[in-house]
Amino acid sequence: MAMATAESLAAPVRPRLSTYRQAMLSLYWFATAVHWGAILQLLLPVQAEAIGGHDFKETTLGVILGIGALVSMVAAPIFGAMSDRWHTRWGRRTPWLVVGTAGNVICLILLAYLPATRAAVVPYALAFMGIELFNNLATAPYSALIPDMVPPAQRGSASGWQGFMNVLGSGVGVAFGFALASIGTRGAYWLIAAFMVAGMLGTVLTVHEPVTNTSGVPFRWPSFLRGLVTPFHSRDFTWVFLTRLLVLGGTLMIQVNMRFYMQDVLGAPFRFFGRKLTDDPSFAASLFFLPLLLGGLVGAYFGGTLSDRYGRKVMVYTSGLLQTVVVILLAVTHSFSLVVLLGIVFGLGYGAYQAVDWALATDILPSEVDYAKDMGVWHVTNTLPQFTAVPIAGFVLSTFQLIDRRSGNLHPQLGYTLMFALAITCFILGTVLVNKVRGVR
Repeated sequence: MAMATAESLAAPVRPRLSTYRQAMLSLYWFATAVHWGAILQLLLPVQAEAIGGHDFKETTLGVILGIGALVSMVAAPIFGAMSDRWHTRWGRRTPWLVVGTAGNVICLILLAYLPATRAAVVPYALAFMGIELFNNLATAPYSALIPDMVPPAQRGSASGWQGFMNVLGSGVGVAFGFALASIGTRGAYWLIAAFMVAGMLGTVLTVHEPVTNTSGVPFRWPSFLRGLVTPFHSRDFTWVFLTRLLVLGGTLMIQVNMRFYMQDVLGAPFRFFGRKLTDDPSFAASLFFLPLLLGGLVGAYFGGTLSDRYGRKVMVYTSGLLQTVVVILLAVTHSFSLVVLLGIVFGLGYGAYQAVDWALATDILPSEVDYAKDMGVWHVTNTLPQFTAVPIAGFVLSTFQLIDRRSGNLHPQLGYTLMFALAITCFILGTVLVNKVRGVR
């Protein structure tokens, strides 16, 4: 009875939101997706090769991402829980968004001016850890705004906008690959910083948080630590957490290593139906991600809304099937033209999953009092694959590509075959096991 009373006091009234307000609610996700799209899929792979050398570029990338992900996994639940107990006249989430963005931008500028050499590996990793820390200081509280403000009947469409902004931002980020040769990595980091500031200001100036009654509940470490386990008392939360972990693990394996795949498996020159487009693997990777963007925008925009009508699970099954089929074809093809076209199909599945799974998570959150803390725990699924799947994929690629090369194979691809097999396994398990979630259809 006491818990029910506390939650009823904390629960804000959620009027229906216009399409414009739903879009602006997810504007900062666009900026964050530009940030991570450019860094994870273009800038870090380029700099990891400069730091670790050609033979160990995948392992170097995995180690840097793994260290950063460890910071994120610790930070997200803490900052989320603190914002649940925070109260200012600007709201519970907004101040964290401003401070986190400022710190994130400072670390981006540091990363821009650090030399990508073997001697700089430690300061480079520290700067990347700072980016993860401040990015989570902003996004962990921010992730609670959809369950804070959106009525349940609109969460599918609002999550569709969240997925749409994520995919659109990722596409803009990887499009940096078209200009990387001219603006350089330093210019790219400055451009990312500009997107982050603009996205933060756009969100802060247009989103008005609801008034809540949680300011009298203090943040205490013992309660917080117990609260990290509490969401997993919910069977549905546990299955949503595990399935998203698997699907995003498979997705990151493909996206993070796509530049290396272009370079090592397909190889220059990159021809689209006989016409040479480029010799640059970063440019070629962007040509894969551009149609992925187009497919992803369609999948994200319609996926969330369709899930409101036909159920979340149907859309998850559809998106998982599309992504699995694409990875199977990537494992067997050597056609750059086919790979570019497959980007559209992969994007449809990826975009739909981004929208629907967010709605799925907001549907099964155990407590309204602890939205941001629980979303912070769930947010770990975004970064734990960086700590597990990406380093594992990097080790597999570096080790088995080297074995294949030493065996005399002039075009080694054993490592990529095994990595694709791992990704396929993740997609299949992450899709099928959604059936275990009982609280949604």
